[in-house]
Formats: sequence, C-alpha cells, structure tokens
Amino acid sequence: MKILFVADVFGRPGRRVLAEGLARARKRHAPAFTVVNGENAAGGLGITPKIARGIFDAGADVITSGNHVWDKREIYDTLDSEPRLLRPDNYPSENPGSGVWTGEADGIPIAVINLEGRVFMRDLECPFRRLDTLLDSDRLADRRIVLVDFHAEATAEKIGFGRYAAGRVSAVIGTHTHVPSADARVLDGGTAYVTDAGMTGPHGGVIGVVAERAIERFLKLTPNRFDVAEEDVRFQGVVVTVEEESGRATAIERFDEPERRER
Repeated sequence: MKILFVADVFGRPGRRVLAEGLARARKRHAPAFTVVNGENAAGGLGITPKIARGIFDAGADVITSGNHVWDKREIYDTLDSEPRLLRPDNYPSENPGSGVWTGEADGIPIAVINLEGRVFMRDLECPFRRLDTLLDSDRLADRRIVLVDFHAEATAEKIGFGRYAAGRVSAVIGTHTHVPSADARVLDGGTAYVTDAGMTGPHGGVIGVVAERAIERFLKLTPNRFDVAEEDVRFQGVVVTVEEESGRATAIERFDEPERRER
C-alpha cells in the first residue's frame, strides 16, 4: 500500500498547486490513502471551513495541522464536527477537535495521529508520552497502519521522536519548518521517517512569505504585514510504501515538483 503525505499547504499558491499535484500523484503513485497538512492554507496562517472542504474535494482523506490551526476561529466548530480534520492531540482536551483519526484504507485498519513538539514552541503535554498513551488505548488496538504527523521546530526533537516511535508506528512525518530535509529513510522496526516533508507553496520567498517583508522584520525586530509569496510554487511531500499485513514501512520517497502553469 502507498500512502501520500503532502507537506504544509501555504496560502492560495499552495492550494492551487495542491489540486494539480494531487491529480498527477494519483496517476503516478496510485495511493490508497492521502494525508495533507493544511494549517497554513488560509493566507499562510490557519485554515477555514471552506478551504478544508476544498482540500478534501481535491483528494485528501485526512487533513493534519499544527500550531497555526487556531488562527482562524471560524474553524473551531469544524474541528468538532469533521473527524478527518485534525489538530495536535497534545493540546488540552478542552480545546475543540481531536488529534486522532481512525478508519480504513482498502479495507486495512489505519490511524493518523497529529502531535506537536515543545522545543521553541508551546509548553504542551509531552508528545512522546502522549504517543505512548494513544498507542496503548483501545481506540488504536486494532490499527495495523499508524501514521504520525509530528509538527515541530527543532530537528533534534523530531529525530528523537522518530527514534522513540521506531517499530511502533508505520511512519513519522515531520512538518512545520517548510524546508524539506534530505534524511528520508526507513528506521529499524519498519518506521518510515523524514525530519521535514517541506512545503506545498511558494519557495521564492522566506518559508512562504514575501522575502522583503521577512527581511524587514529581521532588520527592525518589529511586526509588519504578512504577505504570501508567489514565486517558485512547488508541490512537496513524501510517498510511503507500507506492508498491508504487518503495517511496516518498506520505503519512503520524497517528491518535489514545480507548478505547471500555462504562461
């Protein structure tokens, strides 16, 4: 079985390249299941109900997120009503939504877990211990394939989490930094891993933002307008191959495709 994971969709350019990229990916890889990180899909900050529907319509089975999922308050009700839209599960339980989805792909029990790191981010429940709790729960007892979107800043925390989860989940896919890492591999025990899957969006700026705006903030150290870049729009992520019987990953392959717009 092949699972397609699409890296953080950023703004309108990311949504545009997502639609065409998923159409090509279905022909090329024939994935049985598709996960899209959509936390930056609304202008680079958050996601709205309308945008979430568009991502599902484009072919996503589950949408994961991260720290920016809270930026658009209109998504809060959707987090409660749409189980396929996840927020990091290690936020306090009083928040709307869940960080776990369970279902089937080609008749195989599958689960998606969304967790957020703590280093340089928020003081959340420990994602390592939260993973232990989830994997020991009845909810995941019969899940043969488990994929984790680990949304974190620090590479060391991501790598440590991957090693901690090795042999217990099918894949740990790092998100958040918007810069694809070159360390995609299958860890001992059959866990596919990559520190960061990259960004589906404009790479001509600074992690999605117009370069001049980002540089101005570094120089002045004060807030300024947040403008989404438009140049070098790319469709990025990974394809994970998993044994259906064991849930062990046998391969992980990065993809990085430029937008194919008619000029």
